[in-house]
Amino acid sequence: MSDLYLESHRSLQDRYDTRRLADKAAEFILHDAINEEERAFIESRDMFFLSTVNDEGWPTCSYKGGKPGFVRVVDEHTIAFPSYNGNGMYLSLGNINGSRKIGMLFIDFENPHRLRLHGQAEVIENDPLLAEYHEAELIVRVRVENLFINCPRYIHRYRKLEESEYVPNPGCETPLPDWKRIPEIEEVLPESDRARLRREAGER
Repeated sequence: MSDLYLESHRSLQDRYDTRRLADKAAEFILHDAINEEERAFIESRDMFFLSTVNDEGWPTCSYKGGKPGFVRVVDEHTIAFPSYNGNGMYLSLGNINGSRKIGMLFIDFENPHRLRLHGQAEVIENDPLLAEYHEAELIVRVRVENLFINCPRYIHRYRKLEESEYVPNPGCETPLPDWKRIPEIEEVLPESDRARLRREAGER
């Protein structure tokens, strides 16, 4: 229990008389191994929210999207997900390289349900799973510290309309986002992107 609740949590629990409730909730729902129901839920998701913290303690929260199943449950204590082409800032992955602690939030907006997971992450350049993710640059593997199903009562219900055209699909090249065609941006892009822009200009 001491690993979950620090004095900053306990002071609020005591102020609002929820210490007993918090302890019982942790006893009932908190665990460190992914069960089959949780595996199915995680692998059915096409997005999640990722929280990381840098070496100076500043957090960031990021949206990660892909095809259902892009988050892989490797075993009951390990999950993995790909890192696709982004804006080159590498805020989340850089944070992981500095401080491996992460949080992940999986949500079903159509049938309100959510799962929270905390773990120790590692960014791997030559992971065997890379071959299974079209256009992935890196793989992040997470060693699960704890996870739990969270009450869904405040989840607003939304319906998915369509998949983003920028989600990598095997057999075709993912289009470049429009912001990479802005002249001031184009001149500072990685050489691979600039070469592609030159090739596409030549094809036109």
